[in-house]
Amino acid sequence: MARISDETRRNNEMAIRQVMERLLAGDVPAGGKCDVKALATQAGVARTGFYPKKNRDGSPRPGPYQHLAEEFERRLAGLRETGVIPDPRAAQVERLKEQVFGLKERLAERDAQIGGLTDFQERALSQIAAQRMEIERLRDVLAGPSNVRALPSSSGARAPYGSCS
Repeated sequence: MARISDETRRNNEMAIRQVMERLLAGDVPAGGKCDVKALATQAGVARTGFYPKKNRDGSPRPGPYQHLAEEFERRLAGLRETGVIPDPRAAQVERLKEQVFGLKERLAERDAQIGGLTDFQERALSQIAAQRMEIERLRDVLAGPSNVRALPSSSGARAPYGSCS
C-alpha cells in the first residue's frame, strides 16, 4: 500500500473538515446519510482511512483520518443529544417513530373504548330480553283465567260516591 505525502494528507484533512461542517449543518446529499461513508465519499478519500489499521506484526495503529471520524461521530452525537438531527432521513425516521407511537396509543384507547361499548351492548341486550320475557309473562297472566274482574269504566265525570267538598 502506498503512503501519501504530508501535503496530500493535509489537503485531505482540510477537505474532510469542510465536508464534515456541511454534513453537520444539514447539507446531506440526496439519497445519502450523515455518516462516515458520506463523509469519505464527499471528501474524495478512501473510507478505510477512517478506521484503525494493523501493522505487519499484528499490532494496531490508528488510521490516517481516524481522529477525524471520531470527532465527526462525537459532534454528531452531541447534536443528537440537543435534539438537532442534521440528517433529514434520520429526522424523518424519528418523526415517523413518534407518529407510530402516538397511533399505537390511540389504537389502544379505541380498543379499550370498543371493549367497553361491547360490554354495555351485551348488558343492554340482556336487559331488553329479560324485560320482554317479563312483559310476555304478564300478558299471559292477564289473558289467562282469573277470578279478578275488571271494573266498568265510568263515562261520567262525577265521583262514584259523591263530592268530597
